[in-house]
Amino acid sequence: MVSSSHEALHRIFQEDPGLFARAVKGRGILFDVPVTTCTLPTDLTETRPVERRVDTLLRMDTADNGSFVLAVESQGKQDPDKPASWAYYLSHLYAKYRMPPVLLVVCADRRTAAWAAQQVDIGPPQWPSLTLRPLVLGPDDLPVINSPEEASRDIPLTVLSAALHRADPAADGILKALATALKGLLAEDESTAGLFIELTEQGLGKAPAADFWRYLMAADLSFFQSETAQNLRAEGRVEGRVEDILRLLQGRGIEVSEEDRERVTGCRDLDTLDVWFTRAITATSAAEVFAPERD
Repeated sequence: MVSSSHEALHRIFQEDPGLFARAVKGRGILFDVPVTTCTLPTDLTETRPVERRVDTLLRMDTADNGSFVLAVESQGKQDPDKPASWAYYLSHLYAKYRMPPVLLVVCADRRTAAWAAQQVDIGPPQWPSLTLRPLVLGPDDLPVINSPEEASRDIPLTVLSAALHRADPAADGILKALATALKGLLAEDESTAGLFIELTEQGLGKAPAADFWRYLMAADLSFFQSETAQNLRAEGRVEGRVEDILRLLQGRGIEVSEEDRERVTGCRDLDTLDVWFTRAITATSAAEVFAPERD
């Protein structure tokens, strides 16, 4: 039950809102006396479902410094709405897990990394109530790993180095070292090697280094013949055909419903996608493209 003293200590500010400025003045913190005030609802419960998702969330337990929650965000460009979202994530995680939260922001773009690394004070300048301090990893924060020996010692770190330096001249050297290291891993654990091959290609995006990476994978017979690599190439052909169909329909001005779009992006059968692509060349509507085949 809430005590009367509890009530008094906050209700007095309802009765005299200007009291706040006068009370903190003695601490050397200067707020202007408000001209007008209004009472807001005190119930902070969400009245509607709000979906907020962090990219990756991990509980980290350490031997010496206890446990903390690590939230990882991959940020491709500056977004003025992100600091508010990040502050919400950290506050929510602290309230939910009762563990210190850490926000790691990973950026392959130097300008985005510099923007994300800025400290954000939330609250009036006289007394910010919250301070947001993202821990940022950008191209200048991770070393260039271009020796096969060093790459073999830490393949995941080398994959991250390649992704962050994908637009740098050093990218090719990183990828050569990584390919050599993965060749050794391929003989021991093809599945894990395949995972890092895929993550590397995804991390390189559409940078020119991605073409060099595909060349390295195709030029080495061990990569080319591995079951994992064949599966990755097949998946790449599927994704490419999906993109071709949607781009063709858009270019021809044919309206595609959200249901049809999901039908295309969810299809993994290359033969079916080839049929749809051929129809899309001459079709006048989406219905013609997706009509069932006749016997």
